[in-house]
Amino acid sequence: MIVEQILQKEIEESRTSLGRENEETTYKRDLQKRIELLNWTLENMKNPNIYICALIESKMNEIILAINQTHSILEADKLHSELRILDWILYQVCINEK
Repeated sequence: MIVEQILQKEIEESRTSLGRENEETTYKRDLQKRIELLNWTLENMKNPNIYICALIESKMNEIILAINQTHSILEADKLHSELRILDWILYQVCINEK
């Protein structure tokens, strides 16, 4: 299965899970962010002039800086979740990069 298919399948599964969530929870927030970041990645992968692995790493570094600058545990939790999602995406997209 190619990377785009893996990411698209993950979007579909996340949307299915999101449809089952009735209440506003951390899990629901994470699913929404996961879908957003997966779509962002797929959109950027369409541009051959963008080195996607470097772009994802750059976004991760920005999040790490934001985590280090925040004084709110609630905000840091959201950022850590986003970082974990991007880490998974980075692994999926860049596993075969050298």
